[in-house]
Formats: sequence, C-alpha cells, structure tokens
Amino acid sequence: MRLNPKLFIALGLLLVFGYFAQDILFNDGQYAARLRKAREAKNTGFRRAEDSPLSSEQRQTFDSLKYYAPDTGYRFEAQLEQLAQRDTVEMPLTDGKADKYLRWGRASFILNKQEYKLTLFLKADGKDTTLFVPFTDRTNGFATYGGGRYLDAPLPAADDTEVVLDFNEAYNPYCAYADGFACPVPPADNRLTVEIKAGEKAYK
Repeated sequence: MRLNPKLFIALGLLLVFGYFAQDILFNDGQYAARLRKAREAKNTGFRRAEDSPLSSEQRQTFDSLKYYAPDTGYRFEAQLEQLAQRDTVEMPLTDGKADKYLRWGRASFILNKQEYKLTLFLKADGKDTTLFVPFTDRTNGFATYGGGRYLDAPLPAADDTEVVLDFNEAYNPYCAYADGFACPVPPADNRLTVEIKAGEKAYK
C-alpha cells in the first residue's frame, strides 16, 4: 500500500499546529495563574495593618479587591520612543501639591485596530526602578475608579525599541480606598478614549 506524500505533510502540519496551540494555551494558563497569585498576595497585604491603606474598620469587613479576568489581549509589547530631552514636569497631586517626574518616553500600542499613545514617567529623585504610567480610560467612574489608574512598566535598556504595557496589572491609587492620601493625577496626554477592561476595578 502506497501512502500519498501529501498526507504525510498534512499530518505533520497538524501535529506542529497542535503543539504550538497547546503551548500557547499552557502559557496563557501559567500567565493567569501568576496574575491570580499576585492578586491574592495583594489581598493579604491589604488585611495587614502595616501594609494596608484601609482603616481598621475597613479591614474588619474587607474580603478582596475586584479585578477583570486575566486577558492577554491587554498585554502589549508597545513601540517605545525614548525621549532625548527628558524634561522635568510637576505632576499634580490630589491634595493640591505636586511631585516631580521626568517625562521619560512614549509608548504606542494598537487596540481594536486603533493606535493609542501613553507618556512614560520616571520619578525625578532617581529612586524608582520602574516607569510610572498614570492613565484614564472610559471605564473610569463606572467599572473602575473615577480618578484613573496606574501602571508600572520595566525600565528599558538604552537601545530597546519596545516596552511591555500589561493593563492586567493596572492598579488603583490609594485615594480609591480612603481619604487622606495624596495621589498623582493622570495628565491630559494619558487620557485614553477607549475602555481598558483589564486590571483592578473600583473598590466596592
């Protein structure tokens, strides 16, 4: 019995596709598991008096923070523009004061076939090892905190052309939980005209 060579090729392609599909699903599962573990650790921290922004009364009834389900569609390897002139800006705080940041660079990403850009900041005192990305989007005041959310991004090397923006890791400022905190206000150039259905939701 003679087998058609094309059948071998088709079977080979099917096996290769199945292998990579399984690998993608497995990696997505690992990613979601890591994200859930980090969220559980944050919940644990919120229950401890020394780590929590919650009052003792709030901690007595605290169960857990609310999040969108993990979605790798909101994790972007964004195109990075590192600014040659990193000017110092004063970012307003909710208490009327301001903190100094370096306008470090810009990141662009595609969501729903539309390009969006965010300005990346670095604390001017040089103590931070990650970039700070405060932003607003069209979920604010509905599913998410009305004052916007924050994102941290790894500090790229000098010759990097991409930076990871993972909105599944977007988190609320402490102002979302209680009064008495001074939180940076997302600047006008970081106001996204799209819903970012990822990351932390509104408290309560």
